[in-house]
Amino acid sequence: MKLDAGLGTEGDYLKDIERTARAAEDLGFSGLWTSETKHDAFLPLAIAANETHEIELGTSVAIAFSRSPMETAQTAWDLQDLSDGRFMLGLGTQVKAHITRRFSMPWDRPAARLREYILALRAIWESFQSEGPLNFEGDFYRHTLMTPFFDPGPIEQPEIPIYIAGVNTRLANLAGEICDGFHVHPFHSPEYVRRTVIPAIAEGARQTNRGPEQVTLATSTFVITGENRERTTEQRESVRAQISFYASTPTYRTVLEAHGWEEVGEKLGTMAREKKWREMPAFITDEMLAAFAIEAAPDEIGSALKERYGGLIDRVALYLPFVSGEHDVFWERVVDSAHREIT
Repeated sequence: MKLDAGLGTEGDYLKDIERTARAAEDLGFSGLWTSETKHDAFLPLAIAANETHEIELGTSVAIAFSRSPMETAQTAWDLQDLSDGRFMLGLGTQVKAHITRRFSMPWDRPAARLREYILALRAIWESFQSEGPLNFEGDFYRHTLMTPFFDPGPIEQPEIPIYIAGVNTRLANLAGEICDGFHVHPFHSPEYVRRTVIPAIAEGARQTNRGPEQVTLATSTFVITGENRERTTEQRESVRAQISFYASTPTYRTVLEAHGWEEVGEKLGTMAREKKWREMPAFITDEMLAAFAIEAAPDEIGSALKERYGGLIDRVALYLPFVSGEHDVFWERVVDSAHREIT
């Protein structure tokens, strides 16, 4: 199991990315992932690639449907070349409202569209690497023109791993069929991964005569920890509130179903529609909290990760942003414990 770090997006994170990327590599993290909420997911990795030598760099996730496959293919190709083969392309669909109303882009049969998007990417990369013709025609995308003037040409390590993110079985199935990795949503439990994610990936893998072990499972996990009891108590209630928000969303109901907690999700959904945000965390019991989060002292997080995810997840990060200069002692203790137990 590899211990990764997630890059924060607050403050002057772009101005600090050089220092943060170097610190993540020096501490011994295996990978550094960016997200795409308030900022672009790719731009920080261009800076990080120049400042590091060994740490893997990935998007977790970049929004596929806000971009043409050609745009994503070019950016990923450049990052793979710049990083000497350390780049991992993580893609997500987002939800219809954001694609159509925030990005003003089309939304139609998302799983089928994402499948074709991935096939288009690989066709474009093959054209770049071979310097041959580009001829991809599908139901959603058509790429049939590539001239030498626009072709970046071959690179030394052209095989770019593609991860996709999802919650329900359709995208997990797609990951098994054609992807290199699958990002399990932070709102998960080991039971959900065993009962829902892994069987769906295995089903998809059978469709293309692959083994499910060819798909790397990555996730970030809610963690309750702290240097003292007061800080731990504060974090426990913060995580309880985060979980209540996710559990209120119908998209994530399948996670609750793995434990028979559907009624709690329905109740929280009603409360969310009524904007009763402050009352919602009370419905997340300590049993639920233990299912969806780990609780351990910083020196024991490695052991907790091993117990929870050993033989189940290949790459894990804490659901806490890593920023150099913030909580440095805490992160040193976490990474040291992980190196002892899981890496």
